[in-house]
Amino acid sequence: MVSCGDRGGMQFFQRDAAADACPRPASLTGSEFNAQETGLRALRRAAFRGDFFAQLELGGRYAAIRATDKNIEDPIESATWYAMALSNDEGYAPINRVDRGGFGGWRPLSKYDDCRAYERHTAYQRLDRQLGQMTREEQEAVRDRVIYILSTQDAQGYRTLARLHDGLYGPFGEPEDNREAREAWGRNVSGNSRDRNRRGYYSATNLFQRNDVDAYLYNYLAVQTGDVGAYVLLKDFERSAPSRDTYQRFVETKARQWTPPFEFYPNTAPQSGVPFSDESRPRGDAYEYALGRMGGELPFLHVGRALRYLGVSETVANRPEDLSKRQIETLEAMLGHPMEGRLSYLERVRAIQMAAINGSSEAQLVLAVMYAEGIGLPADYARAFKWFEEAARQGSPEAKFAMSSYFALGVAGVADQDKAQAVAFRIDSALSGFGPSAGRLQAVLAQVSRSQQRR
Repeated sequence: MVSCGDRGGMQFFQRDAAADACPRPASLTGSEFNAQETGLRALRRAAFRGDFFAQLELGGRYAAIRATDKNIEDPIESATWYAMALSNDEGYAPINRVDRGGFGGWRPLSKYDDCRAYERHTAYQRLDRQLGQMTREEQEAVRDRVIYILSTQDAQGYRTLARLHDGLYGPFGEPEDNREAREAWGRNVSGNSRDRNRRGYYSATNLFQRNDVDAYLYNYLAVQTGDVGAYVLLKDFERSAPSRDTYQRFVETKARQWTPPFEFYPNTAPQSGVPFSDESRPRGDAYEYALGRMGGELPFLHVGRALRYLGVSETVANRPEDLSKRQIETLEAMLGHPMEGRLSYLERVRAIQMAAINGSSEAQLVLAVMYAEGIGLPADYARAFKWFEEAARQGSPEAKFAMSSYFALGVAGVADQDKAQAVAFRIDSALSGFGPSAGRLQAVLAQVSRSQQRR
């Protein structure tokens, strides 16, 4: 009952934290000082696939809990992966339950359940401390990264996002009566007035604001992936409160305009650290079909221009063969991909996306067309409109012409039909020197002139 701690004196019921934590696979816990990047890549691949322990481990690595990880310390990235671990149902779904009798009551039978509860308790503490030291902009960066990761996980990820915004669940989508959820809210867990955390974790519980509209939105986006289970959950959501089924029309419009916070995971990195990689590889027939069209339908010239804009090459490559292995490896290093020296279709897409994000109006225009036509990426009119708008803002006459077409025809939920806006963009495009709109403008002016002469 009594033990002597390292600090001297007697301590009652002292427990070793390592004994409460879940055991980690050897490949995730071994010394990796000389292979840090390899270890992080392996962890990120597993974490993007939903591995609870890889997400916890990444949270710890980027928090620099180990001295050997000081060079990659990044509180925003650490908070992102702790939040991902807390929202992962692998961390709280019970394995089994049994009546232990006596004072135990109904509690998880497996020690695996107990250690996961301890891991989540610790993750809540660390996440709350990190978020509490951040500015509002940094907290938004954490939230955006979590939304992006979950949006790449199809129906399952959207359902998780719906729970994160649904007030009927715990702070990170767990059941409301979950012990760690109640502790995070600051609610009494054991009935003891000396409960271990009566104040709760304010910063962690307020990372995602609860509201029915966003909860409905993400349930709706889950249904759009074609998942049958998501449709059932959406109907349950509508019936769970009297006012929820009234949001349908508004949410459908918002869903058509919704785009993830990023084109791909931010590839920035701490000074002297390893660039963050995006391990959310495209999945499904639609992605595979769109990627397959890159080879025959998108001239490589556009990829070459993007690579020159990014500083990967000094000249514009017209063919993949014009790029050296070193140049391809430079792009792969920028993306955080394994440096294989072979330019994949996905890396061609990423090159254009990266150039667009960094301000190339040419790449923004090409990316908009790719989304409009479903080349390299599944067709998405909301994202196409967004990138046409970005390119038009930088003065691209072709993008202005495309914007005029959007407003002339109208695209449901993305851009309402607006003839005045269409004419304004058409004229602006013509004055910028774009041929088709200039010819169209001349024809309109000639028609106006003839009608005036008749009068």
